[in-house]
Amino acid sequence: MDTVDALGRPVRADLLRLDDGTYVVEAASSLGLPLVGAVDATVPPRASSAGLGMQLRHALAAGATRVLVGLGGTATTDGGAGLLAALGVRLSPAATAGRNPLWDLDDLDASTLPDLAAVDLVALTDVTNPLLGPAGAAAVFGPQKGATAEQVAHLEARLARWATVLGTATGRDLDRPGAGAAGGTGAAVLALGGRIEPGFDAVARESGLDDALAGGVDLVVTGEGCLDAQTAHGKAPAGVARRGRVAGGVVVGLAGRVDHPLGATGDLFDAVLPIHTRPLPLAEALDPAVAAAALRDTATQAMRLYRAGRDHR
Repeated sequence: MDTVDALGRPVRADLLRLDDGTYVVEAASSLGLPLVGAVDATVPPRASSAGLGMQLRHALAAGATRVLVGLGGTATTDGGAGLLAALGVRLSPAATAGRNPLWDLDDLDASTLPDLAAVDLVALTDVTNPLLGPAGAAAVFGPQKGATAEQVAHLEARLARWATVLGTATGRDLDRPGAGAAGGTGAAVLALGGRIEPGFDAVARESGLDDALAGGVDLVVTGEGCLDAQTAHGKAPAGVARRGRVAGGVVVGLAGRVDHPLGATGDLFDAVLPIHTRPLPLAEALDPAVAAAALRDTATQAMRLYRAGRDHR
């Protein structure tokens, strides 16, 4: 389907329909950080979640009565304001393409909020961060999306204003665990009457991972872009690692970058390996061909080390 990326540029994203009629939309497929190019201080004032709103609008137009919304990996910190604007909510000032609507948002027209009472709207997220505060969307994830310290403070203030405006309009508590996912888009899902569920549990169930591990395993390999102290707080690799340990496997984590100290994350893995053997510019490290080759080489090394250790037991 046609939608836009975080900076308002045309992009294609998948709309998945499961056998039971459930529709699945993924924020990263339109709003993903790798799609914006250079990640710097020019991104936060521009990045909007409108593209995800367009994806959700397509699902609703197709007749969806149950929608799973995958949140994570986005370039945005707009509290889901762009998403709501794409669904027809009138903001003041009006949302415009290529602009973070939260940046100078003042109010919204509550009468334009869509009625999704007949839709089972579920946000799936691998983080438990609230919308606001030191563990919130701006403070924790803003710097990863190019925000300077001053921009983080600005975004925090705007998110606080947004929580008040949106909470008053909907009568809902929006600063809950998971509301800070995808730059605060979790809060917008709550405002629409949706709910937030642990993303990994749903993926493990729908993908058959739990069934695959049920008989016990020898080796489990998982990974993400950056393995750090945040990984242990509900992210997918942590879920794989915990299940792998229960199934009796040796658990190895691979990552584009490994940030120490790992804290509780380190306790989940028997080994953690960065796939790049030398420092690289971000654009090169994210290049699919470069990353694929590095991942293949590191996974091969991990397998050889595992086999060598097993043979010497």
